[in-house]
Amino acid sequence: MKRGLDYVDHKIISLLQENARMTLKEIASKVYLSSPAASARIDRLEKEGYITGFHASINRELIGYHIKAFINLVVEAGLKEEFIDYMKQCRNVVECNCITGDYAMLLEVIYPGTEELEQFVCGLQKYGKTQTQIVFSTAVEHRELLPELAG
Repeated sequence: MKRGLDYVDHKIISLLQENARMTLKEIASKVYLSSPAASARIDRLEKEGYITGFHASINRELIGYHIKAFINLVVEAGLKEEFIDYMKQCRNVVECNCITGDYAMLLEVIYPGTEELEQFVCGLQKYGKTQTQIVFSTAVEHRELLPELAG
């Protein structure tokens, strides 16, 4: 059974968001718990779904992915499930969102260059009309948000 997050839970999540490789001993000392108590908290946060994973943030440009783009797509009726299955298999699709408005889907994609992006967008045409925006720069990178503590 899920219970609300208290100050210690928030602090643990915040510490892990800053550095997922922080040792259990470091986390425990920062939240004034024993290592076993901190470990139990982290296990519970994972079990209850508050923490959904740990990952390394990668510099996409250093590994050859220089183009980030957002693609709006109007998915033709009856093709939504097929489209979503396809998106789940496309490793260049960073995020796929069902949205409101004139378009049904919003994709965030990364590619080495515009040629590969163009090929991908052309392949999407079978699902419906697209509109693509290539990102020049990102002022605020993706970040996780910590819910406010009830006070």
